[in-house]
Amino acid sequence: MADNYLEKKYEDLQARKAKEQRARQIAWKKRMDAYRKRLESEAAQKNSSDSAAESD
Repeated sequence: MADNYLEKKYEDLQARKAKEQRARQIAWKKRMDAYRKRLESEAAQKNSSDSAAESD
């Protein structure tokens, strides 16, 4: 009985840790995607302002 109880608790712990790790990975990916998008938009703005300054 005790072995089953401990095994169940350990499996629950492992499942919870895996779920938390997955949530951290998803959150990190969302932050990284937002950062890349922001970099691209800043680069596009810089390129458009540079090309406008060159044409003047």
